[in-house]
Amino acid sequence: MSIKHTLRGFATISYWAEDMEAAKAWYSELLGRAPYFERSGPDGKLAYVEFRIGDYQHELGLIHRRFAPAQATAGSGGAIMYWHVDDIEAALNNLKAMGAEEYEPLVYRGEGFITASVIDPFGNVLGIMYNSHYLEMLNSRIQRGDPNIG
Repeated sequence: MSIKHTLRGFATISYWAEDMEAAKAWYSELLGRAPYFERSGPDGKLAYVEFRIGDYQHELGLIHRRFAPAQATAGSGGAIMYWHVDDIEAALNNLKAMGAEEYEPLVYRGEGFITASVIDPFGNVLGIMYNSHYLEMLNSRIQRGDPNIG
């Protein structure tokens, strides 16, 4: 396998939650849609939900915390997956209004990149970013008439 194909792009991100029904409701409100896939665990309780979101229909999975790897602690932290947003200040304010706690405030990183992150009500770090490169790539695909946009 060639090194250049080791990481091919974002496929999915998983967040852990103890209260799956609450997590499902919170993310459904945030995203403005219900999950497209749900699965119950052996006990019959909700164990996994998945949303497809964004211009590339990326996957956001919510998994009951009991299925988390042993290394995943109850605290927040670790890798941060940043989602592009068109209005980062409005998105950050909306997340905080929905009960998320600020993890990292707005950081102006230069050249059209601004980041921030919050801790969702379930202990996961949710990153948001205004990313000019993302918009350039999206506009290029729109101009080429890519039918997978939208």
